[in-house]
Amino acid sequence: MADWKRGLRRVLYPAYEARMVRRLPADRIPQHVGVMLDGNRRWAKAVGADTADGYRAGAANIEPLLEWCEEVGVQVVTLWLLSTDNLNRPAEQLRELLGVIEGAVSTLAEERRWRLHPVGALDLLPAETAERLKAAEEATRDVDGLLVNIAVGYGGRREIADAVRSLLHEQAAQGRTIEELAEVIDVEHIAEHLYTKGQPDPDLVIRTSGEQRLGGFLLWQSAQSEFYFCEAYWPDFRRVDFLRAVRAYAERERRYGA
Repeated sequence: MADWKRGLRRVLYPAYEARMVRRLPADRIPQHVGVMLDGNRRWAKAVGADTADGYRAGAANIEPLLEWCEEVGVQVVTLWLLSTDNLNRPAEQLRELLGVIEGAVSTLAEERRWRLHPVGALDLLPAETAERLKAAEEATRDVDGLLVNIAVGYGGRREIADAVRSLLHEQAAQGRTIEELAEVIDVEHIAEHLYTKGQPDPDLVIRTSGEQRLGGFLLWQSAQSEFYFCEAYWPDFRRVDFLRAVRAYAERERRYGA
């Protein structure tokens, strides 16, 4: 892009974004936003950087996203940083990614601006990574701010299986038989055992990088969610992209199957 075009954007975009924020209807802001931070490796390849540089560039964009969410009044954010499928990546690549995630989560915890809550199969992660995630949660437990779910080692199918397993253990401990449970079980029983139990389901799910599929993200919780797919790779995702997603959500008529 020519330098004059970049300069023009730097002048015009702040005013454009400010106008977008002013025009967002306060009663149509998503309460819970899920974000699939996709495209870090492709971004790195596109700019001639190493894969690890892509991970670091993506991590650097997390804090701005949380600030944008606070700005418009979002209350819960779920960030999908690592899927269960990602655990099958080459060992060296996985070590780099986990190292970036650990550093990013620790930095967010040190800020003490947001309440962090790890979601995922932590037992599948290296012990050090799991401990860092738990430590970040404990360090921010009393923070009165945006609730941020850190989805690491997360898969929607695994979450549902874990929820059912937890429910069965709970009922067995209470002396209830499988037959008795089968008579009364409903969706609410399972929802109470999800990683996000007690939280509102996501109103808006954003995926970057141009991919238009869920890939296992919040499968149970997103049954009534609105989806927004953005072409930008995650490291290039900007405030204006986020505001456009929120604006698109606000303009939609949510029918909830009616």
